[in-house]
This record gives sequence, structure tokens and C-alpha cells, in this order.
Amino acid sequence: MSPGKQASSSEAAAPMAAGARLEAMRRRVRLSRMAVWAVIAAGPVALCVAVASTPTTVQAAPPAKPTAVRTAAAAPDPGGYAQLFLSAWLRSRADDATSAQARLAQSMAPDVELPDPASAAQSTPQSVTAVRSAQREGGAWSVTVAAQYVDGSVRYYAVPVAADRAGASFTVTGAPGVVAGPARAEVPESAYGVTVPEGDLSSAVGEFLAAYLTGAGEVDRYLAPGVTLSPVSPAPYTAVSVQQVTAVEEAAAAEQMSADGTKVRVLARVEARDADGRWPLAYELILKARTGRWEVAALESGTSQDRSAQ
Repeated sequence: MSPGKQASSSEAAAPMAAGARLEAMRRRVRLSRMAVWAVIAAGPVALCVAVASTPTTVQAAPPAKPTAVRTAAAAPDPGGYAQLFLSAWLRSRADDATSAQARLAQSMAPDVELPDPASAAQSTPQSVTAVRSAQREGGAWSVTVAAQYVDGSVRYYAVPVAADRAGASFTVTGAPGVVAGPARAEVPESAYGVTVPEGDLSSAVGEFLAAYLTGAGEVDRYLAPGVTLSPVSPAPYTAVSVQQVTAVEEAAAAEQMSADGTKVRVLARVEARDADGRWPLAYELILKARTGRWEVAALESGTSQDRSAQ
């Protein structure tokens, strides 16, 4: 074949090969699209088949077992028992073992001898109070009991007491012994170190305590919203005057009214009066500022004493 014919044949074959390759590419694209759509279409069907063919098994949760909570039983305090015994023992006499006080003392401490005071002795106490209980080994206790007499003197006794584990029974195991009284504890510095001047805050405190203790006015008008506090009834005093107000927070001593929501803790020392005289009293209060006035948010007296700021 001549070179001219070969060239013309090559030129003619090139477009044909390109067309074949293009057609093959188009065929592959169409097949790919069909495969994708087939997968998409088969997805929900396969899911339905899987759900229908798989048995549904519901297992009941095992019943919750109650958790045993062990609480440590409070140790029985025989302070009241020792107090009752010492009161009866001090009021009894060895030469009158059949008296009610002697029989009571002997029933509580069968092995303890009765006292034998002189006829002119001041053996009968005005009051008897348990002041301290110390637990020892084996259910043994030592209770310190104070006996106060009419002349103001106080004598302290250590009373040995045995108690069972349940605290259901007690026995005085020996004669009481005279001991020194408890030492005076050191008082921590008061948290109420800010002096509150006369003004809105001290006035609010005075008006509230007057209503609380004398019945002069409604207590509710001095309380913050949501606070419920009943006055002392019947009213024990006829007049209440504020002697001093101290606070924990510096905001209590500010000259201008604090912003709404400000809380301060105060200790109010007041003087209450009735027909029998005057009585110095103290109250711990929490007050909250609202709409230009101080309102009582809590009366804390009896729950703490000069505690530190929290």
C-alpha cells in the first residue's frame, strides 16, 4: 500500500477510535448511575426485609433490688438518767430509806449508799442539771451533773452510769463524786464587726422586733416576700428598744440604701420591758433590700451564735 493510502486510512481510523472510546465512557456513566439508583432503591426494601425477618425480643429489666442503708445508731446519752438520780439522791436521807426520794435513788442505784446529812445542813438543791456526758468503753458513761442551791452556790458531781447497746436501760454503778466544774471555753471573735448607725436598717430591725415581741403592729409587713414568721404569743413584753446593731457585711453601714437583693446579717441587742422589769435580749437576723426598704428574710436566733461569715 502506498504511503498516501496508509495516511488516509490512519486519519480515518482516528475519529472512529475516539468515538468508540467516548461511547464506552458514556456506557460506563449510565451503568454507574443505574447502580447508584439501584442501591438507593434497595435501601428501604432491604431495611424492611431486615426488620420483618428479625424477631423482636423485649427483655424485662431486672427488678431493682432495694439498697440496704445502714445508719449508725446514735449513742444513748444517760444524762437525763444521771440527773434524775442525783436529784433524788441529794434529797434523800440514810435514816429515812422509805421516803419517795430514797426509794427512787435506790431503785436507780441499788449498790449506792444514801447520804446522811446533818439536820441543819443545806442538802436540798434548788435545781439539778446534767451538763456533760462522756462515753467510756463497754457501755460505761461518766455524767457531770450540776446542783445549784438557793444561795447561788453550785456543786458538780460525776455520776457513773452503765447503758445497754440499745439505750433502753441504765444503771448508776457507783456513788457520785464531787468534781471541778467545766472550764470556761474561749469565745471566738464575733463575726458581727460592723457597727450599724441609726437609719433605715436599724429602724427596720427595731420595728420588726417590737411587733414580734409586743404585738404592736403586724409582723408580716416587715417580712420579705415568701417569708412566714409568727410573733411570740402571748406577747411577753410591753416595749422593745434597740440598744445596738452590728453586722457582718459592710453594706449594712452604708449611708445610702443598698441595691435591691442585697442581704446583710445583723446582731441586734435590744432592751425589752414588762411589768417585772427590763430584760437585755439579742437576736440574729438576715435582712434583704427591696424597693428602697429593708425586709426581714430570716430570724436566726437559736440556730447559731456569732458565726463567721459564710
